[in-house]
Amino acid sequence: MTKISHGLSLLAVFLASATTSLSSHIHSRTSNDVPIIDLGYAQYQGVFDSVNNVTNYLGMRYAAPPIGDLRWRAPQPPVNNNSAGVQQANTQPNPCFQAPTGEASTNPLEAQSSLARRADAPGTQTEDCLFLNVYFPGDTIPTKPLPTLVWIHLVISYIMGGADTFEGSDLLREANNEIVAVIIQYRLGLFGFLPGSEVKANGSLNAGLLDQDFALRWVQSHISQFGGDPTKVTIWGESAGAGSVLQHVVAQDGQTSPQLFRGAITSSTFLPSQYLYNDTIPELLYSEVVAQTNCSSADDSLTCLRGVNASVLETVNFNINADAFFGTFLWVPVVDGTFITQRPTESLKQGKVNGKALLAVTNTNEGVIFVNQTNPITNVSLYAGTLFPKFGPKEDSETAEIYASLGTPLEQDDTIMAESIFICPSFYLLSAFPNSSWKVSIPPATHGEDVAFYFPSSGTTPAFNNTQFLAAFSGAFLSFVVSQDPNDKVLPTITPFWDKYSNGSTVMVFNQTVDDLPDIHVDTADASQLERCSFWNSVGALTGQ
Repeated sequence: MTKISHGLSLLAVFLASATTSLSSHIHSRTSNDVPIIDLGYAQYQGVFDSVNNVTNYLGMRYAAPPIGDLRWRAPQPPVNNNSAGVQQANTQPNPCFQAPTGEASTNPLEAQSSLARRADAPGTQTEDCLFLNVYFPGDTIPTKPLPTLVWIHLVISYIMGGADTFEGSDLLREANNEIVAVIIQYRLGLFGFLPGSEVKANGSLNAGLLDQDFALRWVQSHISQFGGDPTKVTIWGESAGAGSVLQHVVAQDGQTSPQLFRGAITSSTFLPSQYLYNDTIPELLYSEVVAQTNCSSADDSLTCLRGVNASVLETVNFNINADAFFGTFLWVPVVDGTFITQRPTESLKQGKVNGKALLAVTNTNEGVIFVNQTNPITNVSLYAGTLFPKFGPKEDSETAEIYASLGTPLEQDDTIMAESIFICPSFYLLSAFPNSSWKVSIPPATHGEDVAFYFPSSGTTPAFNNTQFLAAFSGAFLSFVVSQDPNDKVLPTITPFWDKYSNGSTVMVFNQTVDDLPDIHVDTADASQLERCSFWNSVGALTGQ
């Protein structure tokens, strides 16, 4: 598999090509006499895709517009719109407001310095973006309820992406039309993840996660009308989508009621620093938003922010994250004390989890695209302290010592980023499901390189475009959705039996040989890597994980 090493080019190419591909494909769809679904608050009629033999319901509203006084509050039910008659659910929803990746060579959070303004923020997205898409096989509602897969869309952290980037018919085809698929949108960036005590007092922290939770409750209430089984829901995401899955696994101390899913799939679990909502760093971010919107002198800064024009907030959203340390993201979940009660790693240690089974995927080189490859920090101790601003000299030096034997300083930086934020959190999740979890490793893939395998119609060619490999790879995932066992639908001629992770730290490796033949074999997790993960777990109070 080709190694990408220039910024976030892989994900950017995927998002751009996928959106273009989906747009052209949707325009080619022809309407059919598909069912009208009455959701109580609105009636929707989907569109039949004769090419893929899938019926799509696109852009259905699942929550009220989170604007005005509802900005930074928990999502609310949509207003009754039945008087408008039947709405055609045949158009992809507009994505939520977006932000870029951090570009700075230093971490502004270390010195708590003022963040510079920028004037080049995009303005083509919308604040009214709480919509979802549903896909079921054929042109009639399945008579036998099918297992339901909810895809929490790929984002570059919690700041970018949308439902229009992903084609649900890909998932149905890979599952042999044995599932119903749902793709959801949720608030991103500062619109979804504004932290601070003011938000806690007069709003809702982690609004983007609450949107996801609200959408999952929508699934429980309505998916049976589309032929889905609400008792057989699996949630899946990649990158921050996988990070979102982790958040729902640990939500409410694992006591979410009703249980919203039975299975969870994480592809490149993303767990950045997740501080307590009123920690110094979250309060700094809140203060910076207030300062950049001229709300500093207001008696009630949050009320003032709710009155700020959305385009101004989007500029601030863009500016602040662009000034973050290279490859990092500032608009991320916090420990809010209610939905997320403690650091996620603590909940996982204690086995306080929602769901019954887990499938976790990691790429070998997760960190490369998040580390500056052209102007790296070659002092590894300095890099560790810059990545985690609450580290002191002791932790900086200890990190450098642990990674000293793992290649050049740049390669050590790459591995620190990969393991601390993506790979080790996946192992923490696996350990929290001791008798019902499976692990996938994809060497030597970089972050995001596996997404083209899940969504081949995106326009991005999979790095290893081998028919047998693709069938075995997708078969494992979709059999997990159907039966919670990745062994059910794999190809026995090339795929050995895949044991649970708890049985000897078992890992299934999906690789390609030098002569382009599939290499799928059972292995065990790297013991030295697991030791390094133990180190990261031990300093979780400082990394905010």
